[in-house]
Amino acid sequence: MNNVKSVFSIKDLENLTGIKAHTIRIWEKRYNVLEPMRTETNIRLYDLTSLQKLLNITLLHKHGYKISNISKLPKERIPQLVNEIISDKSAKHHAINAFKMAMMNFDQTLFFNTYNDLLSEKSFRDVFYEVLIPLINDIGLLWQTDTITPAHEHFISYLIKQKVLSNTEKVQLQSPTRHDKIFVLYLPMNEVHELGLMFLNYEILSQGYKTIFLGESIPTESLKDLKKYFDNITYICYMTVEPNKSEVNDYIKKLRKEILDESSNLWVIGRATEHITSNQSDKKITIFNSIERLVNFL
Repeated sequence: MNNVKSVFSIKDLENLTGIKAHTIRIWEKRYNVLEPMRTETNIRLYDLTSLQKLLNITLLHKHGYKISNISKLPKERIPQLVNEIISDKSAKHHAINAFKMAMMNFDQTLFFNTYNDLLSEKSFRDVFYEVLIPLINDIGLLWQTDTITPAHEHFISYLIKQKVLSNTEKVQLQSPTRHDKIFVLYLPMNEVHELGLMFLNYEILSQGYKTIFLGESIPTESLKDLKKYFDNITYICYMTVEPNKSEVNDYIKKLRKEILDESSNLWVIGRATEHITSNQSDKKITIFNSIERLVNFL
């Protein structure tokens, strides 16, 4: 069965472009900027061409162009105008839209071309913070609202992981220059969202530290084993959906009891940390609400 999503509801367009469904309807009725398909019950449906057009119109509108003027442009002029007006201010928005189109079309060529265009002007670190992190956040919301399928999410995540891994390999060739602590990076059991953890590994290596990257779904016993080989360990636990809300505080308590000692610390990051109660944090456990804040803490 073909599960590729190529037809979208008006709510999908709202989620993908940030333009409210009510506004899209007005633009259609008043300016005829889109021509939706209709079901037998008169429900609007849109194809990938409509999505691309609306993404471009959104950029032009945010750049100061009036919808009334955009609607009078020949259809081939809209993408040309987008390319002409791209500036540092709008490049981020344009790149995120291009990555979204690459995801929706399963188009790795568009992904690589967009990435390489960004890299010609910015460092990998800047590309990740300014474009890829907002993109990843958008993808999470699109998946939660059923706008995209798991296939879309896995496709784009894999391509981003490739870029993180290739840049990580470059810094791994350099010997550590800082030896006051060793970082062990892992995801708790049943947690598989490792992209943020992978980028943290890159950042910590870039700062000259030694890291041990364990990856996804690591049992507590495996963390204990490392204490036989290393002192001054700082564990970094990245939790996105696991442990769940009802279990996260018990998990932190277990780590404090079974893993932490005088020479070790625990740093916790990820969306699930919002469920950790304040009394769980102490001098041995530090909670971070963003990758950037953790990196600045190094």
